[in-house]
Amino acid sequence: MWEAPEAPPRLTVSALTAQIRRQLEGEFREVIVEGELSNFVAHTSGHWYFTLKDAQSQIRCACWKGTNYRIRFRPRNGQQVVCRGKVTVYAPKGEYQLTVEAMAPVGVGEQQLAFEQLRAKLAAEGLLAPERKRPLPLVPRRIGIVTSPTGAAIQDILNVLRRRNDGVSVLLYPAQVEGAEAAASVAAGIRWFSENPDPDFPVDVLIVGRGGGSAEALWAFNTEEVARAIADSTIPVISAVGHEIDFTIADFVADLRAPTPSAAAEIVAARRADLLAEVRSMASTLTKVMHIRLLRERQALEALARHPAFDDTRARLRDALQTCDELTLAAQSAVQNRLRLAGWRLERAGNRLRRHPWRPYLQLHEQRLDELTAKLIAGVQAQAAAAQHRLAQALTRLDTLSPLRVLARGYALVQHPDGRLLRTTKDAVPGQDIVIRLSDGRLLGRVEQAFPAPEAKPDLPAHP
Repeated sequence: MWEAPEAPPRLTVSALTAQIRRQLEGEFREVIVEGELSNFVAHTSGHWYFTLKDAQSQIRCACWKGTNYRIRFRPRNGQQVVCRGKVTVYAPKGEYQLTVEAMAPVGVGEQQLAFEQLRAKLAAEGLLAPERKRPLPLVPRRIGIVTSPTGAAIQDILNVLRRRNDGVSVLLYPAQVEGAEAAASVAAGIRWFSENPDPDFPVDVLIVGRGGGSAEALWAFNTEEVARAIADSTIPVISAVGHEIDFTIADFVADLRAPTPSAAAEIVAARRADLLAEVRSMASTLTKVMHIRLLRERQALEALARHPAFDDTRARLRDALQTCDELTLAAQSAVQNRLRLAGWRLERAGNRLRRHPWRPYLQLHEQRLDELTAKLIAGVQAQAAAAQHRLAQALTRLDTLSPLRVLARGYALVQHPDGRLLRTTKDAVPGQDIVIRLSDGRLLGRVEQAFPAPEAKPDLPAHP
């Protein structure tokens, strides 16, 4: 005997949605989806909401704040990406979506895209402009270094400085240069030098960097945080990251890029060495010129001594030649002594200039300027407040005298159509159109008849 099929159970919307949710989320725990980004929104809460689509379909996506901070590039509409995540159901609306846990651009590496995006952003702000680059000090006396205290970079820098310029002072800020906290640590080191200047022995130039490594290891120097710290530094910065083939965002923002940390040390130490080499070269050239001139004079005297007409004076010429040789040696010694004295005076003048207390005077005038600026601003604000108070009082008086306030209490104005007021019943003519103005609008009417107010009669005394 045929039996009717059993009817399915009756479900509530919530129960049906729960079943769908269990089925979908259990079936699609992890999926990889490629599509085009559209409707991208970075919410103020930090979450990302967008749509992935292709030619036939689309799916809504969400990437939570606790996840998207690991995505290094900034997604934009129209970009082809690959997303990894899971399918979830948003029960209040009965909609399914892809909860994204990782994202990568198609056709270009995530790191390279992030690098190019940040570089373009900073260039648009003018932070990479050549005119922003500051010159390095001629002879730095103190060098600040932001790097790891245990890495190879600091050892390379110190070795070069000891070999090229052992008189320079070095101040190290120990920074973490690799890992999740590296960018914040390096940026803090750069800011520390700007915020803690020594007026008596200032840092003349900063070297910021580390030794070589993978792209992941160098990534701290490709972050916006480090780039802006370099741009805001009050001290000229040399970026020395990795090897010669490694380029980072820090290299483009810094005042000078060194291919390696050792090269950065060579650059700052070469200044003093170059000056000394130039002085030595000038001394050598001067000595050669004097020697050539004296040699010519000697040759002329010898030619005269060999002439037959001067046989009787030959002995005196030999004495003159000997004296000439002695004068040559004395002149050479005098030149060397004068050059040494000039170098010593130059060094001493430079030291006096660095120790001159001009900074306190500058700070005093800057403080005075700040005080005057504050007083000026306070005075302008006080005058503006007084003017606003007077304006508020005038508006209050104007509002008190306004006829609109009278109308608001229940009175009305009666006017001719041309706007003239009807002040007495004598101004009204039967059959005439009138306009009655109330607090919230106007009424149109017509005079049927005028009723003048009865004249007041004097009070009569009562009958006795």
